[in-house]
Amino acid sequence: MHDHLADISPSLRLRISKRARRVALRLDSKERVVNLVVPHRMSLRKAYDFARSHKEWIDKRLGALPQPAPFVHGTIVPIEGRPSSICIFYDPGLRTTSIRLTEQSLSVSTYLEDPSCRIERYLKGLARERLSPLATSKAARIGQKIGRISVRDTKSRWGSCSADGDLSFSWRLILAPPAAMDYVVAHEVAHLVHMNHSKAFWNLCRELCDDYLEGFTWMRASAHELMRYGKGPYSPAPPEE
Repeated sequence: MHDHLADISPSLRLRISKRARRVALRLDSKERVVNLVVPHRMSLRKAYDFARSHKEWIDKRLGALPQPAPFVHGTIVPIEGRPSSICIFYDPGLRTTSIRLTEQSLSVSTYLEDPSCRIERYLKGLARERLSPLATSKAARIGQKIGRISVRDTKSRWGSCSADGDLSFSWRLILAPPAAMDYVVAHEVAHLVHMNHSKAFWNLCRELCDDYLEGFTWMRASAHELMRYGKGPYSPAPPEE
């Protein structure tokens, strides 16, 4: 019966979930597939009918995915919004991989045939260097202290704030323009005071931003582009029943 999925789309995958309460479609841009999430007691025939009725949505979302930009020689990545060309110098005689960021390039000297994981690790470290002091500074402006700051490859959020005051950010923010990164940090720091999206929260968020309008607008319109670099998921609003 699973063959029916391929009739709807060759990029459709079935996921039976004990936690799901309703059938839903979830776009996974990391794998470039759409997952059909089905409650474990639901009829598969009903689930397939749901997916078939949303075939246009599936095709549209898959077709709109930006082309992947893997971390290989010649790929241009927008580090802090500035285009930088990855230049890989392979030397099997080397014992370590060294990475240097210049005005126009990300220079990688390595003994590895595929140094993409090292490049991602470097960018994560760079993101931490930029995000941590920025968040700490904004928190100090409003008399707040941050618990821990973590930088991860998050699945669906660019940032988050826990009830304990811990902040988490996507390392991919290092690929966004400074105003966009600043906005995301301001957004999460504002949650240290308001754990909601009330008018008071948005007023504080604007107050903490260097350029709220530019940052908010860029994230709303272009943030999904960040997911094409290296690897990672991004999920726009999906249909549910």
